[in-house]
Amino acid sequence: MLTLEQVKKKSAARLNGLHSVVKQAAELLIERSYDRGVPIVITQGLRSIEEQNALYAQGRTQTQLNSVGLSHVSPRPGAIVTNAIGGTSYHNFGLAIDFALLMPDGKNVSWDMRRDGDFDKTFDWLEVVEEAKKIGFAWGGDWKSFKDYPHFEMTFGLSLSQLRVGVKPAQSKVDAELNKINSLKKAGVKKVEQQKVKVLVNGKKVADGYLDGGSTYTPSREVAEALGASVRWDKENLTVHITKEEK
Repeated sequence: MLTLEQVKKKSAARLNGLHSVVKQAAELLIERSYDRGVPIVITQGLRSIEEQNALYAQGRTQTQLNSVGLSHVSPRPGAIVTNAIGGTSYHNFGLAIDFALLMPDGKNVSWDMRRDGDFDKTFDWLEVVEEAKKIGFAWGGDWKSFKDYPHFEMTFGLSLSQLRVGVKPAQSKVDAELNKINSLKKAGVKKVEQQKVKVLVNGKKVADGYLDGGSTYTPSREVAEALGASVRWDKENLTVHITKEEK
């Protein structure tokens, strides 16, 4: 299992350039998601105007780019992923992040919103969203049009037009968010206690299991072998094979 420090290291470079409080909020999101059994990685933080325009050009024609004043930008292959040209995204001002689920190998990521990697009967993606909202982020998945599910932003009540002319977040709103972050750090993540249960086969205890969310989890090897079956672990496919020879 990846340690918290290993997980945080994966996102460190992407946090550079963010507003200092947004950076702390992103770090807290990584920590609280990890505590819930959902490692994540920040895939995007501060994005320059040039990078934003290049992202906007993805999936669009030169005619479409020309129509929004981007004649100097060339089309890029791929699907359309944003409707925001440079200067019209909170990423351009260090007030937004994007994330993905970090896979157990610590290398691959997933945008599968139905994944339940910690087997708690709650989609991992929604666990992250829940924690982000507690911290004070707004979620792109709540937008009425062109939903951006990996996106979180913290605007401090400022519009993009205000940011473009140099308006900075009010200190009172920055302090309020910082106080929320500090309070959540002290509170930690409330973990549901698992209830220990005995596992009996033909009246004989063979192992301990646990009860979680109405489901009982038992160690497959001990139970299978007690029933006269053999167990094989397929690491490549993450599969347990239980086989019992017919007599």
